[in-house]
Amino acid sequence: MASFPDSVNENEIGKAKFIGELLVPVAPFDQKSGREAWTVAFAPDGSYFAWSQGHRIVRLIPWSKCLKDFSVGHGGEGTNASSPRRLSRQNSDRGQVVPVAGELREHTIDCGDIVWGLAFGSSVPEKQSRCVNIEWHRFKFGQDQLLLATGLNNGRIKIWDVYTGKLLLNLMDHTDIVRDLTFAPDGSLMLVSASRDKTLRVWDLKDDGNMVKVLRGHQNWVYCSSFSPDSSILCSVGAGKAVFLWNMDKYTLIGRLEGHHNDVVSCEFSPDGALLATASYDTRVIVWDPHKATILLELGHLFPPPSPIFAGGANDRWVRSVSFCHDGRHIASITDDRLVRFWSIEERAPQAIASLPNGLCCAFSTEGSVLAAGTRDGSVHFWECPRSISSLQHLCRMALRRVMATQQVEALAIPTPLRDYLAYKVI
Repeated sequence: MASFPDSVNENEIGKAKFIGELLVPVAPFDQKSGREAWTVAFAPDGSYFAWSQGHRIVRLIPWSKCLKDFSVGHGGEGTNASSPRRLSRQNSDRGQVVPVAGELREHTIDCGDIVWGLAFGSSVPEKQSRCVNIEWHRFKFGQDQLLLATGLNNGRIKIWDVYTGKLLLNLMDHTDIVRDLTFAPDGSLMLVSASRDKTLRVWDLKDDGNMVKVLRGHQNWVYCSSFSPDSSILCSVGAGKAVFLWNMDKYTLIGRLEGHHNDVVSCEFSPDGALLATASYDTRVIVWDPHKATILLELGHLFPPPSPIFAGGANDRWVRSVSFCHDGRHIASITDDRLVRFWSIEERAPQAIASLPNGLCCAFSTEGSVLAAGTRDGSVHFWECPRSISSLQHLCRMALRRVMATQQVEALAIPTPLRDYLAYKVI
């Protein structure tokens, strides 16, 4: 297990490249609560970007449109790398469908209540509903279907057709705020919702949104959940120090990961499923081996690190959100100290930082080159991920770990250094 460095001089850390932002016009009522961008999300195929921009509104924008307007790489197509572009919600009339980027359309959706959670889901036809006795369905989702789930302040979940902006389903079993949503990445359209009513609920959208299971175990609010890449394991975190792992074939609790000293608010698996990153108000991000329930790496945001008894005191360093890049090598964190940090799993100090006032959430783009972060004023900021070429060894490790658990790796008859590398013990 890697320990904290004694100190980190953030003045010596490179600045992440800011490439653009999506702004929300300020209105008189914006001074009150309800304007926060609680969630940002990218479609699995990279076609759309969505964010909750406050006051019940969700904005859907073709991601290719954003990339053309922002300064990405050496300037991109039709951009000026020296001047990041700003897009405003005023560019299109609310409620109208504006054709952009070829066949894809931009949408502004009024969800009817404050939006906390967002998740994209796409269908794979061969993944049938788990409810095998159903003979008739109201909805038949094809392979080209792309859905957006929105979790609302009143406990409802609304499901939208991304391409048309049409409301398809209204799910109404939660009794408190739906804080987070996540689709199984296997194309089954299984949706998990995390709520302040202390439960997680599993929905089958291929069965017209039927709720198939309630997962109970959290004693307080549930803040976030995340599927493993093979959809077999679900991680959930909330108002408490434990990280919960669930078997999603049997809907049973596998166990709890103990190591945080305050509420755990964000979680995400690495692309190969070998690592799990969790963020906490204890000022740390912990990188776990979820197969063995062990800590591999601690990423500190306060030096010296707070002792467990004072872990809730440094509220200007609370970590709000964590996201794993799709290259499997970078992690981003959003903290109350007004900074966004980019980490490499090979290092214990940030690789790059950037200023971010009032940050709340973050997510990497599907291809992993851009980080989006939402703020308390409803806007979104974008940065380029630090550039590096993954080694052949790392690419092979990711390919192997997608199909092998740590215990299987440890049983391989190979030299110890190679086995430790494949098990991420040397990060």
